[in-house]
Amino acid sequence: MRILMLSQYFWPESFIINNIVRTLDEQGHEVVVATGKPNYPDGKVFDGYRAAGTQRERYLGRIEVLRVPLWPRGQGGAKNLILNYLSFVFGGLLCLPWMLRGRQFDAILVFAPSPITQAIPAILLKWLKKAKLALWVQDLWPESLSATGFVRNPYLLRAVGWMVRAIYRPCDTLLVQSLAFVEPVAQYADPAKIQYYPNSMDVSSEAVVPVPGELLELLEQHFCVVFAGNLGTAQALDTLVQAAVLLCDEPRIRLVLVGSGSRLAWLKAQQQALGLDNLVLPGRFPMEAMPQIFERASALLVSLNDEPAFAQTIPSKIQAYLAAGRPILACMSGEGARVVCEARAGLASPAEQVLPLVANIRCMQALSASERAAMGTSGRAYFDAHFEMTSQVRRLVELLQC
Repeated sequence: MRILMLSQYFWPESFIINNIVRTLDEQGHEVVVATGKPNYPDGKVFDGYRAAGTQRERYLGRIEVLRVPLWPRGQGGAKNLILNYLSFVFGGLLCLPWMLRGRQFDAILVFAPSPITQAIPAILLKWLKKAKLALWVQDLWPESLSATGFVRNPYLLRAVGWMVRAIYRPCDTLLVQSLAFVEPVAQYADPAKIQYYPNSMDVSSEAVVPVPGELLELLEQHFCVVFAGNLGTAQALDTLVQAAVLLCDEPRIRLVLVGSGSRLAWLKAQQQALGLDNLVLPGRFPMEAMPQIFERASALLVSLNDEPAFAQTIPSKIQAYLAAGRPILACMSGEGARVVCEARAGLASPAEQVLPLVANIRCMQALSASERAAMGTSGRAYFDAHFEMTSQVRRLVELLQC
C-alpha cells in the first residue's frame, strides 16, 4: 500500500509511531510521513531543526519525512500549547498540499494523541488525494482536556465536542487504542466506523545506547521501582512523591522516575525540600536505552490521575512494560489496571491512592525473586498474544484496506 502517515509527533521524538512506520516499510509498503518539528517533551526544538520553514529528510535513510513549521510547546501553559496545536494545523493546511503535489496514496493514517486537531490537515489531503482516511485515537477529546485541567469551561468543552464530531465525520475508519474508548467515541461518530486497534511495541531492536554506570549500579544494588516516560500533569506525580515520603523507612527501596516533562522542575524541588534520597530523577534517555534499564528494575511503575478519561486509556508504557518481562505496579483505575491484572503481570491499586500504592510496593518487595519473575513471564506472554508489533501492523494494513 501507499500510506501517508500524518502525526504532529515523530522521530527523533520517542513515540510508537516510529516503529510502526519502520515495520510498515519492512513489510513492503510505501510510507511517507508528514509531521512537525521535534520538540516533545521538553518544549524546545531539537538540535538540527528550527521552528520556522519546511524541511525534508529521510528516516532510517529511506523513508521520506516532510516537516511543516511548528511553534514549540515550551514549558507548557495554555498560550504555548494553543500556539503549538494551531501552528501544526495551519502549517499542514498551507504546506502539505504543495509538498505532496503529484503524490498519490491509498490511505492516510493519523496517529492522534492530543491534540485531535492534528487530523484537520489530513481531512483536506483526503479530498485532494482521494484516499481513505483512518484516525487512530490515542486520547479522548474533549474528555482529556477536562481531565488535565487544560479546559474547565463547560461551554468551551461543548464547542470542542462539536469540533471533534466534525473531525470524525469525514474519517472512513476510527481506530481506538482501548476497548473503553468505543462508547465515548461513538457519542461523536458512527459506531460502524470504530475498530479496536491497541498500541503495540517493537522488541526486535538490538541497538545499544550507553546508560550511565551509576544508574545501572543503583538499579542492581537496590529494590528499584522504575517509572519511565513523560513527567507531566496527567501522571499523578504528587502521589508518587507522597509514596516516596512514606517509604523513607525502607533503606533498599528507590523510586526511579526516568524521563522529563513539564513537572520535572517541580519534582526536583520536592526532592530537595523533603530530603527524598529514595526519589531518583536520572533524566530522559533514548528509547533504545530503556531495555537495559527495564531488565535491571525490580518492578515497573505506571500511574495516572483519577479521571474518567484516563480510566478508559491504556498508556503505551504498559505494552512496553509487558514486553520487558518485568513485574508491574499499576497505580491507576480502569483499562490499564485491567490489562495488568488480566495478564497476571503485577499488582494494581486505585489511581491517586497513596496508601494502597505503598502497600503494593512493600508487597512486591516481599515476594521472592521467582515470584516476581513469574509475573514478568506471564506479562510477556500476554504481550506476545495481544500487542506484538509485526502481527499488529499486518492487522493495521487489513483495517486500512477495508
